[in-house]
Amino acid sequence: MPNLLDWIAAARPKTLGAAIAPVAVGCALAAKISGTFNWTLAFCTLGSCGALQIATNFFNDALDSIKGADTQARIGPRRITASGAASAKTVNFAAWLMLGIATVLAIPLFQARGLPILFIGLPSLYFCFGYTGGPMPLAYRGLGELFVILFFGFVAVTGTAFVQTGEWYVAAVVAGFQIGCLSTVLIAINNLRDVSEDSQTGKKTLAVRLGIGFARAEIVLLIVAAHVAGIHWFQEGWPRAFSLPLITLPIGLFVCWRVIAEPPGPGHNRLLALSGGQLLLFAGLMCWGIVHAPNVMR
Repeated sequence: MPNLLDWIAAARPKTLGAAIAPVAVGCALAAKISGTFNWTLAFCTLGSCGALQIATNFFNDALDSIKGADTQARIGPRRITASGAASAKTVNFAAWLMLGIATVLAIPLFQARGLPILFIGLPSLYFCFGYTGGPMPLAYRGLGELFVILFFGFVAVTGTAFVQTGEWYVAAVVAGFQIGCLSTVLIAINNLRDVSEDSQTGKKTLAVRLGIGFARAEIVLLIVAAHVAGIHWFQEGWPRAFSLPLITLPIGLFVCWRVIAEPPGPGHNRLLALSGGQLLLFAGLMCWGIVHAPNVMR
């Protein structure tokens, strides 16, 4: 039977910043632009997004093991299904339970904002499973990065701002792109680290399809793009929303250097942790820059 530490490991704490960061930034934007903030809606949004992230990780743990994508040759963190700590049935049940929690927490969001939440929520629920399972699993088709930048970037940030205010903002789209890029770095590092195993087990990630050189360039481009897009804030009169996140650039440059210099392997687990930290710090500094901007952007 898996213990508490097993379940915490299966939730993949290093990746949970991908759920926290977009909600924090979306809330900061909404509070600055509208001048109001609803803590209940913010809590429910964060809880629902976090549950969706954990559900995705649980499904990935169970289904990768069933499909043979996680083997004894795995160099990433231990998976509780492949290691035998829990059965695939148990981990799948836990994933569906997390989807149920995400749905319950989304009820106040639906009550506040209506059908748009349904249009956002239903695809999000499906793709938590469809990332690894279903007739066209995204992770096995080289579409994992697209899923992350779309749902944990654009959808999460713009959706969070909409939940708070009932309006859609261009600023949230820009912030969604930035957060989405840094969130996608996490999966890109995972795919680069596991390229050898994935190529042998039929998991056709972008790193497998297009090669190690592409995977390295992708990570560099995502990190650079997240910062370059911040020029928008400078142009719109929110300079600190651009300049403060630059504090995290040395972390990003170190990650870029190591993914280029280091062959794919266990060392990439440290880079994954660094990238998760960069995402959270970047989001926190962006929130500070937004909230303390000298004027209100529309």
